[in-house]
Amino acid sequence: MHIFCRCVILSIKMLGNFLMRKRREDDELAIIEALYANDRSSANHTRIHTSILTGDRYVREVLEGHELRCKRDFRMEQYIFCNLVQCLRERCHLRDTNFVSVEEQVGIFLYAISKNATNRTLQGQFQHSGETISRYFNIVLNALMILSGSVIQLPPINVPFKVASNTKFMPYFKDCIGAIDGTHIPISISPKDQDPYRNRKGTLSQNVMVACDFDNHFVHVSSGWEGSASDARVLQDALENNFYVPEGKFYLVDAGYANTPNFIAPYRNVRYHLVEQGKCNQRPQNPRELFNLRHAQLRNHVERIIGVLKKRFPVLKCASQYPIDSQAEIAIACCALHNFICNNEGGEQWLDQVESDIDPIKIIDVPSGDMKYTNDIHSLNERRELGSTKRDEIADAMWNDYQDYLRRTRRNTA
Repeated sequence: MHIFCRCVILSIKMLGNFLMRKRREDDELAIIEALYANDRSSANHTRIHTSILTGDRYVREVLEGHELRCKRDFRMEQYIFCNLVQCLRERCHLRDTNFVSVEEQVGIFLYAISKNATNRTLQGQFQHSGETISRYFNIVLNALMILSGSVIQLPPINVPFKVASNTKFMPYFKDCIGAIDGTHIPISISPKDQDPYRNRKGTLSQNVMVACDFDNHFVHVSSGWEGSASDARVLQDALENNFYVPEGKFYLVDAGYANTPNFIAPYRNVRYHLVEQGKCNQRPQNPRELFNLRHAQLRNHVERIIGVLKKRFPVLKCASQYPIDSQAEIAIACCALHNFICNNEGGEQWLDQVESDIDPIKIIDVPSGDMKYTNDIHSLNERRELGSTKRDEIADAMWNDYQDYLRRTRRNTA
């Protein structure tokens, strides 16, 4: 019996060893078959990105080619593109990788915001996977957000040259350091989150507050607010965060804001638009009309800079497909690029010569800003009386000097 048990145990062990050996052989065979199948699949696989014009070669071709091509594809002059790359390398620590240079990374971002290009379009243009395109777009966006802190800065408190050099504005606006306006930028967002972003025209947008100086630089940008938010509410939020007005200074604003000592608005129910004055073909009839006219002439800078910004970067006229946080950051990045271009003496006249590649159907109709202030900000309402007093003082001084000028003119022509 003892010998029989030993034989049984030995047989079981031999059977176990056989089964384990058979299993290993089956596993090895399965691996070989899988590798063979993969080899056959690879042999039959057709690569998508086969163009000899790689993304790096394309960018170099643009930078070495006709200047209009760089302006069309990257919305800036070639030398400014190179300066931007160098700046982002030094300040924002962008670096070349094994497969994508900093020049190509910046090219991907600029091409995207210049043409509102989809990820698939960028894949074909730069010969990279969708994941690579997305990764480097976000890397450059983050770098531009860092750069914005140094190129978008509050203005100095000295009298701006635009004011000091023009007797229409000096000394009445000597304490004015810039102008403010709200502008709507189309967005895309999931249906469940759309309601707050629906503006008064029924489209989806974010309300962006911009402040500029009189040298056509952005000095502050607040983005990401819902399209249904009033301009004044966006301003209040900016004041509660990182925007402030130095003591005794003020910005010019339009009728969508409360008139306060720091934010001087035009008189309500008094003509002031430049077009209206031109059509009437007559001189201002009272202090309020004169004030509104010169207020509009000076505040027109902010409307102009917004127009140039959207013409340069057409992505701001369309609903892009990026996450909502990225859409807010893109607005700030475009303003930072605008300032960088201005600092490098870039031109803007050519913007009228280069056609937009964006289908007009994709351009979304959005409001230009609030038409009137709706008394919805308590902190601003408390200072409106002081603002009215300050505005009246400016208007009266302006009117008295204007009357003296008319009298001198009549005497000289008599």
